[in-house]
Amino acid sequence: MAGHSKWANIKHRKARQDAKRAKVWTKVIRELTVAARLGGGEPGDNPRLRVALDSALGVNMPRDTIDRAIARGAGGLAGDDVEELVYEGYAPGGVAVLVEVMTDNRNRAVAAVRHAFNKHGGNLGTDGSVAYLFNKQGVVTIAGDVDEDVVLEATLDAGAEDIETEQGALCITTSPERVGSVVDALESAGVKADHADVAMVPATTVACDAETAAKALRLIDALDDLDDVQNVHSNLDWSDAAVER
Repeated sequence: MAGHSKWANIKHRKARQDAKRAKVWTKVIRELTVAARLGGGEPGDNPRLRVALDSALGVNMPRDTIDRAIARGAGGLAGDDVEELVYEGYAPGGVAVLVEVMTDNRNRAVAAVRHAFNKHGGNLGTDGSVAYLFNKQGVVTIAGDVDEDVVLEATLDAGAEDIETEQGALCITTSPERVGSVVDALESAGVKADHADVAMVPATTVACDAETAAKALRLIDALDDLDDVQNVHSNLDWSDAAVER
């Protein structure tokens, strides 16, 4: 993962979430519903739902809203017509982009994604064109001053695979299924996770000059704004120098 800053990527996404809370809630509710439909309504038995639940709590979603979304999914009352799709392409500068979509209208979704790529100087690719550049991983971050040895001891048995220090934060990498276990282990040790997520982490990254990076970011942001889009992942080098506008 040389050159890839998971923490810089997460900070960018969190800043956008804070600015667009209503749209984030819509995406989180959709993920809660689909996760419950596919794996059941008990977070302890459904790792995907556990991550979605943590995300919902992280954006201060009311508990009754969370419970209704889970109940709808677990009861099969909503979300049955939603497809999960992944689109692949390139942003300016040869930056690889993965777009995760949940939609009840495949034609509408692909048209909107293609339009965003074309409008912002990118290219929508074929299946498999960039997916091989990414690995699905759980990422748990802890911001602020914390003892790395304490974190390692607390999370090793819970499934932590690697711990890195990035920009004053600790980033714990784990399998997607063990994110909840790592968060629980941290809480038992008196350490609060700042963010927990399942992400497509690039094996290598692409560094661009400031102008090209800004163009790539505009495409990424435009895709993220689409109603059917759940997540956008890229292999853009997220170092401060690269993304300065």
